[in-house]
Amino acid sequence: MPATERLDRYVADQLALSRTVAGRLIAQGLVLVNGAPARASRTLARGDRLEVTLPAAAATRTITPYPIPLSVRYEDDWMLVIDKPAGLVVHPAPGHWDDTLVNALVARGASLAAGDASRPGIVHRLDKDTSGLLIVAKTDAAHRALARGLAARRIQRSYAVLVWGHVDRPVVVDAPVARHPLDRKRMAVLAGGRPARSHVDRVARFAACDLVRVTLDTGRTHQVRVHLAHVGHPVVGDPVYGGGGHRRLSGRGRALGAALERIVPRQALHAALLRLRHPGSGQLLEVRSEWPADLSAGLAAASEDAALVDRSDALDYLGFFESRA
Repeated sequence: MPATERLDRYVADQLALSRTVAGRLIAQGLVLVNGAPARASRTLARGDRLEVTLPAAAATRTITPYPIPLSVRYEDDWMLVIDKPAGLVVHPAPGHWDDTLVNALVARGASLAAGDASRPGIVHRLDKDTSGLLIVAKTDAAHRALARGLAARRIQRSYAVLVWGHVDRPVVVDAPVARHPLDRKRMAVLAGGRPARSHVDRVARFAACDLVRVTLDTGRTHQVRVHLAHVGHPVVGDPVYGGGGHRRLSGRGRALGAALERIVPRQALHAALLRLRHPGSGQLLEVRSEWPADLSAGLAAASEDAALVDRSDALDYLGFFESRA
């Protein structure tokens, strides 16, 4: 357990709750540290023992159904895996109270774990403009098991990403992430931030950019985007952490990069692979999602291979799903 982690942050992270809900549990005396109540701001140390009592589920806040089709890649009585399209917000929040993935799940009639009333069933999140695989828990038992699996790094989450420049060797980015001190809508690598670790492996090398696989040990807000920018390879099409985009390149790569930016409609970031043990049976599950259609022209332009536009197996073809060493 990191010695700099606040109690409310740690509880929220381990149980996949919002900071508000975690703080409420602590204020109600339902979280004990070494057998005694503690303040939300308490700094935890290695060896501290936590006990959390979850109250009986209260009436869930009414969530307006939002009937849009969802791509379901896996489903049983415990959980489902959704292939989220870019542009869809995961759970209700200011500006998006009734047009989110959670609203769509309610419209679908899915049974969802109670958890946080504002995001029932949600185990982890993706940015609005990031596409790909997202785990949803149907029962409270599944939610707890999946949250523990994430915290213990037993769930592999790998992203396919186009990044500027060239990643010549595997990189492990071990850099804490926190809210930017001057811009609260951004995150940044900052001393004293929450521990964050990402593994970056090159899958294919192109003239202006690389296709890489990023596998997470942690799941901080904007982690993939912040970590890639931190090591000098920001995500192609990223409007926040792009670092100048194609202008950071020179020669032929710069011209190709400029053309690529005109084609890519959003950040070229896709949650493509999940590997996990089923929360009930313990069976190993692997769920894959191929490169999304809205980014296919960008991948073809980056690779200078027009045939990739029409390939439905572009990631498999390029070797993305091969095991990371």
